[in-house]
Amino acid sequence: MPDITWEAPFCAEGNNCFRIGTDIEGNAYIALNGQEDQPLTDSVEALRSLIRDIKAGKADHLL
Repeated sequence: MPDITWEAPFCAEGNNCFRIGTDIEGNAYIALNGQEDQPLTDSVEALRSLIRDIKAGKADHLL
């Protein structure tokens, strides 16, 4: 497992909390808070896009 630097958890009302992380190679990760040992990985821009859609209410059902 790469050394991942995690940001503070993002918690929406009534939903799971999730965290975004990056490693020294610039890869991005997203995981449920408390389950950082099982992250999804993708490009930073793809994960930013996902987070923007979630915050805009377009993908709330994913959480």
